Amino acid sequence: MLRNLKYFAGVVALCAAFGTGCSGAVSEETPVKVIFDTDMGNDIDDALALDMLYKYADEGRITLLGITSNKEEHPASVEYIDILNTFYGYPNIPVGRIREGANCDRENSFVAQTSRDGDYKRTISDYDALPESAELLRRLLASQGDGEVTLIAVGFSTNLQRLMASGPDAVSSLDGMELIRRKVKHLYMMAGEFEQAEGKSAEYNIRIDRNAAQELFEKWPTPVTVSPFEVGSRILYPVESILGDFGYVEKHPLAEAYKVYKPMPYDRPMWDPSAVLCAVEPDAGYFRYSAPGRIRVDDESMTWFEPDPAGRHRYLIAGEAECARARERMVELITRRPHPYTEP
Repeated sequence: MLRNLKYFAGVVALCAAFGTGCSGAVSEETPVKVIFDTDMGNDIDDALALDMLYKYADEGRITLLGITSNKEEHPASVEYIDILNTFYGYPNIPVGRIREGANCDRENSFVAQTSRDGDYKRTISDYDALPESAELLRRLLASQGDGEVTLIAVGFSTNLQRLMASGPDAVSSLDGMELIRRKVKHLYMMAGEFEQAEGKSAEYNIRIDRNAAQELFEKWPTPVTVSPFEVGSRILYPVESILGDFGYVEKHPLAEAYKVYKPMPYDRPMWDPSAVLCAVEPDAGYFRYSAPGRIRVDDESMTWFEPDPAGRHRYLIAGEAECARARERMVELITRRPHPYTEP
């Protein structure tokens, strides 16, 4: 009997840490407070992921506190985010930009091409005046209650590493680690690859700023759930949707960006949207989870997982049926008209 009680207490503790699969979890009626950290401009799936967050905000499931870019390209990355915020009816969401970040600019990226179109409305008048992403992260976290914030990071770990290293300032007397420890409930990331022991790749988000990723997985003080490369690779956004579901406006900034990202037609893997789906609907059965453990990034940018009941890390697992359900849900969200364009 005592052994069973100890086992139950352990399960409850793990569920509390990871926020899934237990009674007493936060009700779906309570909006999840989200900060979205993105390398907007490297891959079109960042835009698909942000679209999902707007739709969750439309239905009251989340409050999108802010968006921080960890892509150096300026101003195209933050300008495109501004275009999306304005188009989807959330023009006042704070935006942060990185300075002297990882060198990952791609010539004539989809954000650069889309942002050249003057027909899209903007809200921000001076992109140079935007706060540094780590500064905005500190400001946003300091303004929230303890344990209230869900962080979704779908790019490099640069901004999060800088947040960890930050010291007390006018915004908060807490240093970065203590601010994270108090304010962040859970970090969801798109990063790494775990299924293959041999022949695995150095996943892009890890490789571009390996040092930051190493420090994050070593020191980040809250639970972390990772959406790995192999899961998003199995969930493809259908090009038929891009061609047929966005005609309610003459120019849709998501659909037009998708068309210029790569030569059409193509179906794109949903790496970043998988992290968003898991973060907002962790108990909906779209994915399974690894056991708790510890993720390590080696000097070749490979990610390794070691099971450990006391570990704060886990990663998503999904078979064919789960990927099909996740894809259906993502397409349903992304093709839904945002509130400014909803038919009466």
